[in-house]
Amino acid sequence: MRGFRWPPPPDSGPRTWGPGPGGPRTGRPAIPDPETELVATPHGVQLERLVTGVGEPVTVFAHGLGNGIATTRPFGSGVAGRRLFFQFRGHGRSEAPAGPWTYLDLARDLRAIADLGGASRAFGASLGAGALCRLLSESPERFEKLVFFLPAVLDQPRLVAGERVNALLEAVESGDASAVADVVSLELPAAVRNTPAGWAYLRQRLDQLLRDGLADGLATLAGQVPLNDATALAAVTAPALVIGCAGDDLHPVEVAEQLAAALPRATLHVYDRPGFLWSERADLRGRISGFLNE
Repeated sequence: MRGFRWPPPPDSGPRTWGPGPGGPRTGRPAIPDPETELVATPHGVQLERLVTGVGEPVTVFAHGLGNGIATTRPFGSGVAGRRLFFQFRGHGRSEAPAGPWTYLDLARDLRAIADLGGASRAFGASLGAGALCRLLSESPERFEKLVFFLPAVLDQPRLVAGERVNALLEAVESGDASAVADVVSLELPAAVRNTPAGWAYLRQRLDQLLRDGLADGLATLAGQVPLNDATALAAVTAPALVIGCAGDDLHPVEVAEQLAAALPRATLHVYDRPGFLWSERADLRGRISGFLNE
């Protein structure tokens, strides 16, 4: 029985056991993270930011809970103009002010990065999608185009995400790479976990998490909702692309459907099974860049 294990072999492996070859296999280590900067915001929280690309338009990318710049950058592949990636409070090198935090705080982080960089378009993944919804409920005309990727919650709380976040926070706090890898590996489809691509992803995530950590204040966000009522988005006039996935417990397709219904000019695309980030990568990137660039 071949399966996942940690730590990885030093030569990028993976190595497997049981019937079949047990020697090392060729694999590439994770690409080093690019140099980022800390920027001051009007609300007094320093946030880590990475700027790539040149020219107009400018798009801001907001990541998911426990993730960050490294996992969000691939979504910008092929997107024209300048791209702003950042870490929400409590992630990476961004500051972690005293909590508890709310989606209003996250919306302020997102707005600050967008305003400072002159962003006219926005992408939000999971937690970032919720922060974007909160921002839009207060400033419905702030952006010209919107992409919501795997929205996790809208106006009804969910407990599943909290369990995963607490497990990740405990593992990171322990400093045990194996414990962190066990939790992070759940982000990967089973077919990918023991492949060179899977190992590269794990290394990248572990390098960042064990280097920068995660703030305890993130635990309180998992049980919150960005909106009291989804009808608050009725005034948003920008074209929006909402991407959901059937069978994803952390990001129920019903939330994507509800969000698409609440936005007056939304297009909904639903992938038919989890793991599409790996199996449908080219289609996903083309769909996002095509929508934003058209």
